[in-house]
Amino acid sequence: MKWEIEYYMKENGEIPVYDFLQTLEPKMRAKVRSMIGLLERCGTELREPYVNSVKGEKYKGLWELRVKFASDITRVFYFTFTGGKFVLLHGIKKKTQKTPQVEIERAMRYKRDYERRMEDA
Repeated sequence: MKWEIEYYMKENGEIPVYDFLQTLEPKMRAKVRSMIGLLERCGTELREPYVNSVKGEKYKGLWELRVKFASDITRVFYFTFTGGKFVLLHGIKKKTQKTPQVEIERAMRYKRDYERRMEDA
């Protein structure tokens, strides 16, 4: 199956993952882009340590692309949409052992917004 990558776009035109990528150092940005390409090529066959599901029933369907470069760690939240599509929601630089709840909630808001707009389309 061929997988497609789509970047979530807010109604105001902002693209959170693109904006996040622009904040990264060039080498980390290249590594994240490479990992996005790996996700596109491997699809749902890609497993840990590269991807992991976000734990918790209310976060069902939410995943994180895990990228490490030297001592820096980033996460890009995404979900699978119909038709073999991954929708990248937003990214964070991980500074603590546990992913901040506020970031997971933001990803879920973006996911629900995307799904709502696709239903209305």
